Amino acid sequence: MNLKSLILATAALTLIGCQSTYFGALESMGIHKREILIDRIEDAQEAQVEGQEQFKNALERFKSVVNFDGGELEENYYLLNDEFEQSEKAATTIRDRIDSVDSVAEALFEEWESELDQYTNANLRRDSLRQLKATQKRYSKLMTAMRRAEKSIDPVLDTLRDNVLYLKHNLNARAINSLKSELSNVNRNVNVLIKAMDQAISESDSFIKQLKQE
Repeated sequence: MNLKSLILATAALTLIGCQSTYFGALESMGIHKREILIDRIEDAQEAQVEGQEQFKNALERFKSVVNFDGGELEENYYLLNDEFEQSEKAATTIRDRIDSVDSVAEALFEEWESELDQYTNANLRRDSLRQLKATQKRYSKLMTAMRRAEKSIDPVLDTLRDNVLYLKHNLNARAINSLKSELSNVNRNVNVLIKAMDQAISESDSFIKQLKQE
């Protein structure tokens, strides 16, 4: 059974116990917090990559509505609304996975720091403390990038929501003209989001690489 399967097999514990119980169950199977952290960062990366594609799709659908030229406008509204709802789901997944990264990182650092008192060798303790501080510093950089990417989602969703609502109650050519003026805002917000997520994904790769080398 691989790491993901083992984690899924014990996930039900989060419903009946605290995080410490959950992590303790995994560690009893030989899965330590460092491995869980890497796994969750990779999951967050995956959600961001998939989210990028979804937001690009929503942008393309918005462009198609703006360039509407005959046919059923109502059908175009439903297609745009569907892309908006899928974007909301993607955003929720991204947020949840970033939070899950933060929860295991917090547990890992807390455990690491508490175990420093168990050393009897001052040199080893000093080296472990140095590694902890360095890892925390790199993690802080990673989480800053992730939270920045997460924050960049809101302007995209807000703009899409406004325009979807407007189109819903104004299915006419005048509404299309009004949406045209919003295209630049939607396009800019999506591009900012894509760039922020690319940075977070890159920071994730760097953090995982260094963590595996320690």
